[in-house]
Amino acid sequence: MDDNKMVAGKVKKPGKRGRKPAKIDLKAKLERSRQSARECRARKKLRYQYLEELVSSKERAICALREELEMYKQWCSAMDQGKIPSEIKALLTGDEQKTPQGGSSTKTRTSKTSISSNGQS
Repeated sequence: MDDNKMVAGKVKKPGKRGRKPAKIDLKAKLERSRQSARECRARKKLRYQYLEELVSSKERAICALREELEMYKQWCSAMDQGKIPSEIKALLTGDEQKTPQGGSSTKTRTSKTSISSNGQS
């Protein structure tokens, strides 16, 4: 029992269990750390690029919506003065639906106008 050690009432046998002291070369450890830091910076750079693109696209969408809102405000002020804007006349008479080029944009404009008019009621 010379090789065994007593720990908390249990006999501990020498063996391969447990964590061995790390005998890793210091230079290799530092290089791994540097590589990990490079990868972390690269991931961070990609994340920030993605977020900047996302912010940019949201800002463009906001500008487009503000322009649309301004157009609707102008239409409303014109209608308050008793004038009917030519765009609304075209929508009411169905002139835009007859033109083949305005097929896809007509649906968008019509739905936006109906949403706008529903919000006023």
